[in-house]
Amino acid sequence: MRIGIIGAGGVGGYFGARLATAGDEVTFVARGRHLAAIREHGLTVRSPLGDMRVPSDAVVPSISDLAAPDLIVVAVKLWDTEDVARQLAPLAEGGAAVVSFQNGVRKDTVLGRHLPAGSILGGVSYISAFIEEPGVVVHNGTLQRLVFGEYDRKESPRSRLFLDRCLAAGIDAEISGDIERTIWEKFVFLVGLSATTSAVRQPIGVVRGTAGSRSLLRDVMHEVVDVGRAKGVALDPGFADDRLAFCDTLPATMSSSMHNDLLRGNRLEVGWLSGAVADLGAELGVATPRNRAVADILSPYALGDPAAAA
Repeated sequence: MRIGIIGAGGVGGYFGARLATAGDEVTFVARGRHLAAIREHGLTVRSPLGDMRVPSDAVVPSISDLAAPDLIVVAVKLWDTEDVARQLAPLAEGGAAVVSFQNGVRKDTVLGRHLPAGSILGGVSYISAFIEEPGVVVHNGTLQRLVFGEYDRKESPRSRLFLDRCLAAGIDAEISGDIERTIWEKFVFLVGLSATTSAVRQPIGVVRGTAGSRSLLRDVMHEVVDVGRAKGVALDPGFADDRLAFCDTLPATMSSSMHNDLLRGNRLEVGWLSGAVADLGAELGVATPRNRAVADILSPYALGDPAAAA
């Protein structure tokens, strides 16, 4: 396949490198120092599953530089989605499929404002990876999984082809028969992990091991389940307890990307996570006091370290 990867960070860099190594024609869109480093030295991915290197000619600075891709993977931060969607419109109208592996439940709604509805596949990624330095992506652990599918719940030729390419690349991948539910199921856990590790400023081991913060974790996730069910998503009423039990199996040192961004003084996705839960709850008449509190607590840091901006 000809695959365009918008964003060469942890998600886009890792999965794109795997596909490129397996023989697919992968082109990354990157910017800034990351772009400059890849152009000079190529993209290096360090992983317990095997290191990879993508040559320097596989990166371009603009979406308009992509040459008729079959599939476009969106892997940028959520606040860039609207701008990316506008730029993707000509490619999607020309027949390219688009799948976002970003966080959140509103990403495909934003894409749908600018792209043909039939061009969009739903997608979820499971991986811990990050840019260690410009031109270098590091994969933590061995978890690396993609789940995707059509919103009409039918298995399409394009989703089957992408699955085949992922499996050939050694990616743990699956087609979901209910991708909206799959996205929400990840969202429940993601919001819980992001909200609590960021608000408490500690990894999951501390959060789950202290009575008060454990209660916060459970309540945050339960509110997400309530909002999802109010939207008509077929989430089990007890799914928050299931995810709490899952949190007990995680390495104690595990944290969230939002917590890492907070510690580094970077911009946060809180408005798309707990903030989105609170906003959707208000629209649907569902109480979300825990998520609203987290969104309010983190609001001074939403655009980065307030001390740096002072």
